[in-house]
Amino acid sequence: MAMEAFMYNGFTAAFLFALAFATLTRLWLARRQIAHVARNREAVPGSFSSTITLSAHQKAADYSVAKSKLGIIDVVIGALVLLVLTLGGGLQWMSGQWARVLDPSGYWHGVALVMGVVMLLSALDLPMTIYRTFVVEARFGFNRMTPGLFLADLAKQALLGAALGIPLLLLVLWLMARMGEMWWLYVWLAWMGFNLIVLMLYPTFIAPIFNRFTPLTDPSLASRIEQLLARCGFRSQGLFVMDGSKRSSHGNAYFSGFGAAKRIVLFDTLLTRLAPNEIEAVLAHELGHFKRHHVWKRVGVLFAMSLAMLWVLGRLIGEDWFYAGLNVQSHGTAMALVLFFLVVPVFTFFLQPLTSLYSRKHEFEADAYAALHASPADLVRALVKLYQDNAATLTPDPLHSAFYDSHPPAATRIARLQQLPAT
Repeated sequence: MAMEAFMYNGFTAAFLFALAFATLTRLWLARRQIAHVARNREAVPGSFSSTITLSAHQKAADYSVAKSKLGIIDVVIGALVLLVLTLGGGLQWMSGQWARVLDPSGYWHGVALVMGVVMLLSALDLPMTIYRTFVVEARFGFNRMTPGLFLADLAKQALLGAALGIPLLLLVLWLMARMGEMWWLYVWLAWMGFNLIVLMLYPTFIAPIFNRFTPLTDPSLASRIEQLLARCGFRSQGLFVMDGSKRSSHGNAYFSGFGAAKRIVLFDTLLTRLAPNEIEAVLAHELGHFKRHHVWKRVGVLFAMSLAMLWVLGRLIGEDWFYAGLNVQSHGTAMALVLFFLVVPVFTFFLQPLTSLYSRKHEFEADAYAALHASPADLVRALVKLYQDNAATLTPDPLHSAFYDSHPPAATRIARLQQLPAT
């Protein structure tokens, strides 16, 4: 009993320490970002002085500060909610409430518990999402979302999440109950298959639920892009324009799907802002991600990490201290899933800089590929326009950027591009 009490108390202490350390670090990084951006607000960095106006630079600084301040509130609320759900007894209470109407040992009790937690977290996040969309994004001229479209998106996301998530969850709970000690491997295989199917279906069946995709009608631009694709040896299902402007003025371009289902998507906002040669350079960068197999490398990392996490959960699921240390008495498979995936980010937060570094490495590689098949000067001009249009700060705090940014800082990225030889 003494050893059990030590394990219970030890895990509780470890969880509280990790949560406090991660939360304080997040808050410290946010404060660093706010202070650094504000300190550099009054002067455009020298390398951008001829391309970015002071007013645009100040708008980007204010936008970055506003987002960081909102992020601080998110961090605090997230930590409090996690404490209430675990040590505060919230999960145990929810499990008990569902047990009043559903068999606690049945699969549907587990589904109800998991979906209940998801719905609760989504509901708690909703006020911040509304404020972010209709106040912060609107204040800086980015939001074009109407309340009606916002509610329609919310309903579609909920229905799609239920249609995809409930069958997957039932399968996972069944595998956990029936596949013995190696259940984690079978769950991993199911998870991997599910993700690959979604990747395959997304361009044709899922994305059109939210946006309208029309073929690119500009013959000159289409011809230029087709020539780029031929130079790069890339075959796609087509070139499409997405009506991103109905939600936001932010612009982007991306590839989706794989195999015969690959398609190129341009935001309509991108077409109105960039010149054809700049669009070509941006697409050459996106092609670089494809040709350097970045998508599959990231999928591989995701699958490896999910396998490792499921293996760890397989070791924890039968340990009383894992539940008791988080103030939970129920020992079902669904409870183990919920506890694990709520708590694991607290312990893995400090791996974030590694994933950001890996992503930035891919961005540099894609830029280098773009310079081989398009003009690096055109890509620089496109990036400068996108930084300005999206109000991306040119002066992020270096440590905050190292933790969170999937793309290199603007000055670093453009300096590298300017050193690359022209095609």
